[in-house]
Amino acid sequence: MIGVLVMFVLICYDVCTSNNAGKTRLRKIAKQCQNYGQRVQNSVFECIIEPHLWVSVKDKLVSIIKKEEDSLRFYYLGKEKNAKVEHVGAKPSVDVQGVLII
Repeated sequence: MIGVLVMFVLICYDVCTSNNAGKTRLRKIAKQCQNYGQRVQNSVFECIIEPHLWVSVKDKLVSIIKKEEDSLRFYYLGKEKNAKVEHVGAKPSVDVQGVLII
């Protein structure tokens, strides 16, 4: 993504799962987040995304939740993830902008 304008967004969500509809919403939110970011905790994703794409991702997430029962939080952390995130403990994160070796 060198030379491409990107933003670093932390997505956090809490979905009421007391019924099957809530469990379905939870799976849909997680799937959408997995498409655009890296899960760093159960309901927390780090996303490095282009601003024009972010608009549609955010709209999709907002359309899934039930606002009376669920919540979404978006933290806009600029462009430099490494300058803003400190990790301690298990499950170190993957450098999503680094080289992928398969």
